[in-house]
Amino acid sequence: MTMLGIIIGVAAVISIMAVGASAQDLLLAQVRAMGSDLIGVLPGMSEEGGPPAAVFGIEITTLTYEDALAIEELPRVTAACSYVKGRGTMSFLNEIHDFDYTGISSNYLEVEDTSIAQGRFIKQDEVNGLAKVAVLGSRVKEELFGEDNPIDQRIKINQVSFRVIGVMKERGTAAFQNQDEQVFVPVKTAQKILLGIDHIALIRAKVSGAENTDLVISQVENLLRFRHHIKDPLKDDFTVMNAAQALDILGAITQALKMFLAMVAAISLIVGGIGIMNIMFVVVNERTREIGLRKALGAKRKSILFQFLIESATMTLLGGVIGIVLGILIAYTVTVGVNYFGYDWKFIVTPLSVFVSSFMAVSIGLIFGLWPANRASKLNPIQALRYE
Repeated sequence: MTMLGIIIGVAAVISIMAVGASAQDLLLAQVRAMGSDLIGVLPGMSEEGGPPAAVFGIEITTLTYEDALAIEELPRVTAACSYVKGRGTMSFLNEIHDFDYTGISSNYLEVEDTSIAQGRFIKQDEVNGLAKVAVLGSRVKEELFGEDNPIDQRIKINQVSFRVIGVMKERGTAAFQNQDEQVFVPVKTAQKILLGIDHIALIRAKVSGAENTDLVISQVENLLRFRHHIKDPLKDDFTVMNAAQALDILGAITQALKMFLAMVAAISLIVGGIGIMNIMFVVVNERTREIGLRKALGAKRKSILFQFLIESATMTLLGGVIGIVLGILIAYTVTVGVNYFGYDWKFIVTPLSVFVSSFMAVSIGLIFGLWPANRASKLNPIQALRYE
């Protein structure tokens, strides 16, 4: 019971730091996978180098499909793709499942550097004509059709009938989402028929060479300010960034979040330290006669003080070791669970987190054991021997 608070505290610190490090690695890897020749345009202005509000799920309606078309006309931009996202019920005969759908432009394959496994992709005239056609992710195809050929079959998305024209190659998780569990439809069809909106959520543009990225970002910013009638850059209603900038922002955010969660978990160590202090007071009372006998035989105050400090530190160190093992097991369990859902989640337990947890455990044992140890060392030997 004395060690329980320390065990829980250390396990919490280890597991949270491990999960935080794994999540940070996954997020940064996802951004790197987008490539150094891609830029992203998000609605809403970012402040002080942070992400725009759209990143946190706040809907901002300042970007349009026409903005993406204008960006595509810029020199050194080879393709630009518009994105809108939604979630709906997909059905085919008696098979009914909920999947995410993404409205995209016809040049999605070029921008995302992916390909079709079966059938064909969406054409530009189908985007312009609000065609009700769909390209399935490989997982969606398996769920709805099994081994059957889905091409030219009709599925329903939120009760709207779509003709299946293709199946994407298996891609796994990219851009923070399992692409195999996506259904792709023309962006204007998603806007007007499925979502009832006029804006888009994101524009991605492919640049002809990573060395041109900064120049293209400047051109895109100037173009959008002209199109949105913005004269003061401080009043931009959009954010343009490349992968390197996104990595810096995302790295700073995830690092701060990881440290915050670790500090919250460390509070339980303090609670455990208070428990140890209370138990040590009880131990001092129960061993009063022993302390009196030792002092009567010549034990110095320093010896008594060190005895109880060593006992307290040993207790917390043992609890810390158990907590480290438990924390590592929790982190490993999380890794197995997340990988089951298709994410490349790495098992990361840093030596720093183990050292910090062990150091904190021993320090708390010494700090919270000092008061009862000091009390024990000050006992009068005659009074202690008479204690019942």
